[in-house]
Amino acid sequence: MANHKSALKRIRSNEAKRLRNKYQHKSTRNAVRKLREMTDKKEAAAALPSVFAMLDKLAKRNIIHKNKAANLKSGLQVKINNL
Repeated sequence: MANHKSALKRIRSNEAKRLRNKYQHKSTRNAVRKLREMTDKKEAAAALPSVFAMLDKLAKRNIIHKNKAANLKSGLQVKINNL
């Protein structure tokens, strides 16, 4: 157990950040999954910018690696173009 006040605070804040990161990552994964399942090109093209923004935010906050975000975005764009 932590002995310092600051260490106790760090434990609390790390837990809060962990839960927030987990929530954002899970919602982005669900959005990507939903986009991949779409069959209507117009609908998918409309949803694409919001999913891209979610991926960019995760990469900016180091929740996922920037190259992973780029690879996901590229794959989604190719999928939408081929609809």
